Amino acid sequence: MTVGKNIVRIAVLVAIALSPPLLGGCGFYINSIRKAAEHGDAEAQCNLGFAYSMGLLGLPQDYTESIKWTRKAAEQGFARAQYNLGTAYHLGRGVEQDNSEAVRWTRMAAEQGDTLAQNNLGIYYEAGRGVPQNYAEAAIWYRKAAEQGYGNAMCTLGCFYQDGKGVKQDDVEAVKWFRKGAELGDVPSQFQLGYCYYFGRGVSQDFAEAYKWYTLEATTTGDIKSRDKLMSQMTPEQIAEGKKRAAEFVAKKPSTDNK
Repeated sequence: MTVGKNIVRIAVLVAIALSPPLLGGCGFYINSIRKAAEHGDAEAQCNLGFAYSMGLLGLPQDYTESIKWTRKAAEQGFARAQYNLGTAYHLGRGVEQDNSEAVRWTRMAAEQGDTLAQNNLGIYYEAGRGVPQNYAEAAIWYRKAAEQGYGNAMCTLGCFYQDGKGVKQDDVEAVKWFRKGAELGDVPSQFQLGYCYYFGRGVSQDFAEAYKWYTLEATTTGDIKSRDKLMSQMTPEQIAEGKKRAAEFVAKKPSTDNK
């Protein structure tokens, strides 16, 4: 079993996503959003449903009202609403909990290219939740999300390659995906890439590079156990080099982390 892999998973599954135009919105937007929703605008319906689910824009938190508007948008084929409705069924939030319905709506969104839905459909197949467990099918959906730039899916796909889960075991391919996620700022990917450099798995062993990625991961999680264990095996020169590489990465990286 891959070290640390359990930290990659369900956080995204339980999040209900917001359609971009509502991000950063203020209270005065709610009337125009409601009017558009009442006139059948699917995006407005999705946003109104989200606002009710979270109690935003001066609205009370009301899961029943959230489902009402989210379903209207989902039935019009609006992908993000389909994803949100699938998540609501998974959680039993505003509807009776139903894994089959969760999969059904999530699949609709995933087939339209919604990245979060693709990742969650991978989770459903991996866990056998609402569908028969199928690692190969899970890998297909994780790959789709990863290829759209979703860091969490990159890490999970890397773990699948590392363990030979649903794909042919391939440490080099695992490192490729861990690196993609790590460079985007995905914290579990940073940990996994550090692990690969520490043990020379899929790459040449490089303690300074392992230190770099463990340090970056620890900056977010606060967990320094892996880095400290590594440090006990490093020379002062290697530690200095690792610190330098971590600092250079931070200096060059734009503030658009995919976590």
